[in-house]
Amino acid sequence: MKITTRRVVQAPIKLYRSYISPLKPPTCRFYPTCSQYALEAVEVHGALKGSWLAAKRIAKCHPFHPGGVDLVPPAKKRSDEDRFADRAGKGLT
Repeated sequence: MKITTRRVVQAPIKLYRSYISPLKPPTCRFYPTCSQYALEAVEVHGALKGSWLAAKRIAKCHPFHPGGVDLVPPAKKRSDEDRFADRAGKGLT
């Protein structure tokens, strides 16, 4: 299910990159570009959080923001203790 959702979310981004982006001059103030950032964010964080990160990034794309390098944050790895606490807590309610 996650792979399908990710692909559905990534499809419009890929269409934009293939058909709309080539018609525009390269004016991106960030590295990686917003579309590449969005694809990576969805791949690393999933459809929901990745879309949120991409929307935040696109909101920063304006003449008053300096731009620069803005990489997708790495996914947080949960420790074994956190996983155990989640499982143990489910039986309490």
